Amino acid sequence: MGEQRRPLQPGDPAPAFALAAANREGIVSLDSLRGRAILIGLYRGLHCPFCRRQVLQLAGVQDALRPMGVETLAVINTPVDHARLYFRYRPTPVTLLCDADCVTHHAFGVPYLEFLPEGGGERSEWPYRASMAQFEAARINPTGELPEAVQPMEANAVFNAKDGFELDDIDSAIFESHGTQLVGHFLIDAAGIVRWVQIEARDGPNSLCVFPDAEQMVAAARNLEEPA
Repeated sequence: MGEQRRPLQPGDPAPAFALAAANREGIVSLDSLRGRAILIGLYRGLHCPFCRRQVLQLAGVQDALRPMGVETLAVINTPVDHARLYFRYRPTPVTLLCDADCVTHHAFGVPYLEFLPEGGGERSEWPYRASMAQFEAARINPTGELPEAVQPMEANAVFNAKDGFELDDIDSAIFESHGTQLVGHFLIDAAGIVRWVQIEARDGPNSLCVFPDAEQMVAAARNLEEPA
């Protein structure tokens, strides 16, 4: 297993990116946004119901952040044509960028989980490496909508059914390639320096799909007035 890059930390420069937008024309890059602060969420593909919900939450947060000089971006691990079709029927004011290969996620150091071979004796190092048993033992209820916490894959199935979302071949292919990609949120100041970081499930698999809420993101933006 290859060594993963660790997540960027406050004080680190944000990596360059240039990604196609799903709900506007053209390419959006870090350079094109230079001089403005950015809150960027790096999500799994449309197959993840909790990521879809977080994109919706960003739309509400955007109204609070924009007067503070902060733009919001959502990067989804979905091909751009597929994302355009989905968001044509479920529009959002948040700028949606597409990265089907998770290149931007990896540049920011957002971890992806690798499963250890059974009986190999390798040490678990969450959130980078874990046994299948460790993952299967996880129980989550991140939005509080379930009567009790359930296994993450069961939670995905329940919420996709609730949303009427059926994975097609494109969603299934993305899930097969990047299903264990975690989610990261980064606040970048106008000079391109990371000022705040939140990585999904840093403290263990039971916090999978727990993302920052509106209050946390707005509080982080207020801190931009403090020196880096």
